[in-house]
Amino acid sequence: MPKPLTEVTQNTWEFLRDPMITPTGFREYDARWKFPDEVNLPGITAIGLGLGTQIRRRGIDPVIAVGNDYRDYSLSIKNALIVGLMQAGMHVKDIGPALSPMAYFSQFHLDVPAVAMVTASHNPNGWTGVKMGFDRPCTHGPDEMAELRDIVLNGEGQAHPGGQYEFVDGVKDAYMDDLVGDFKVSRPLKVVCATGNGTASAFAPELFKRMGVEVVESHNALDYTFPHYNPNPEAMEMLHDMSASVKASGADMALGFDGDGDRCGVVDDEGEEIFADKVGVIMARDLAKLYPGSTFVADVKSTGLFASDPDLQAAGIKADYWKTGHSHMKRRVKEIGALAGFEKSGHYFLAEPIGRGYDCGMRVAVEICKLMDRNPDMKMSDLRKALPKTYSSPTMSPYCADTEKYDVLARIVAHLEDHAAKGGTIGGRAIKEVVTVNGARVILDNGGWGLVRASSNTPNLVVVCESPESDAELRAIFADIDAAIRTEPSVGDYDQTL
Repeated sequence: MPKPLTEVTQNTWEFLRDPMITPTGFREYDARWKFPDEVNLPGITAIGLGLGTQIRRRGIDPVIAVGNDYRDYSLSIKNALIVGLMQAGMHVKDIGPALSPMAYFSQFHLDVPAVAMVTASHNPNGWTGVKMGFDRPCTHGPDEMAELRDIVLNGEGQAHPGGQYEFVDGVKDAYMDDLVGDFKVSRPLKVVCATGNGTASAFAPELFKRMGVEVVESHNALDYTFPHYNPNPEAMEMLHDMSASVKASGADMALGFDGDGDRCGVVDDEGEEIFADKVGVIMARDLAKLYPGSTFVADVKSTGLFASDPDLQAAGIKADYWKTGHSHMKRRVKEIGALAGFEKSGHYFLAEPIGRGYDCGMRVAVEICKLMDRNPDMKMSDLRKALPKTYSSPTMSPYCADTEKYDVLARIVAHLEDHAAKGGTIGGRAIKEVVTVNGARVILDNGGWGLVRASSNTPNLVVVCESPESDAELRAIFADIDAAIRTEPSVGDYDQTL
């Protein structure tokens, strides 16, 4: 295979003939590009050939399950990927349109070693990408992505005979059966089901109805133009819309799902938007009663309550804070035998005996309904109010170019470490430590903290802050973290702020 070009002018002979791939699309644990600005269809085929070559080099059985999300161009992307996989001699089992967790489920259901899911996840239309893996339930991490990048960009993809294609029907039904089983709620439960017209629209309403839940539909018609908002339950636009639906319908809560269904967002019965890490603590408290002494993994963007909550401490729960990113988290949960992992973005990783360890927004929805069923006298707002009070920011993302963000972050981290070493304060508080497992999480003497890291998927930095004291302290922490970030002139505006 020739080396792909990194830039080709659209509407030219070469663009239709030659593979073109922008190298920055190979990220820490996903591959994502703007299509067709940063990758063309021959480039996608080259990625398929590269992935098939990577699988064969590792001596893995050359069988792979492949799915695609509900965007108008995802099928053409998937078909181009399949051509490359078959060129590499892979037996492709096409499961059709799918959620990412349905694709992960298919690895177990069909007993195949590898998976490739064509999705841009929660990114707006115009983006595409591939989530892939061959060590179930794990997906590619930085090492595997770097290896794949080198194979593809160096033209090392090798054709191999024996490629074949098979369309496999029935995976969706098996996935739904696996999620629900024979569970039915024993208490009346009314849920706003928010899917933002994304792929989860074909799954979530049916899922709730099978559990006996009364469904209040919210943008549940499949529509790849996303006419209301981009399905992303971490974005305030979607959360506010979910809140309005709860207040208008008198629902017990709203559950919202992102574009490929691997994340779940929650709004309670009072219309309060509960950030995903706090929902994780609510779930952890409930699971701790069933599985005392368990270990829970939380990403560095998450609340400090996983370690400090008295209820979790009383149950002998161990908290393990780890790198942000679904691939990092899945791998960490598997490595240390954790019961679950919780990420502030809404990726939850429920391992045996609850789930299989991969991130699945539908599984989370089922488990939240089971949680409510186990607490028949409690409302979701009661569970929220029972948590120790903290003041948390949303996940905020100032622009920073992909080509610069890691160098920029390194200088910001060094600045914060130097600031701490000199006895500086953040938000008027002494700095207890600076944790640099993933960017810099500056932990203060009262348990408050501020985080800055680089986004693995988009040209942004990521900023999150929390105070156990007050909203005013939260804003003071953010102001000081932002001041450190503003020492870098190439960092742009935030997508949202306090």
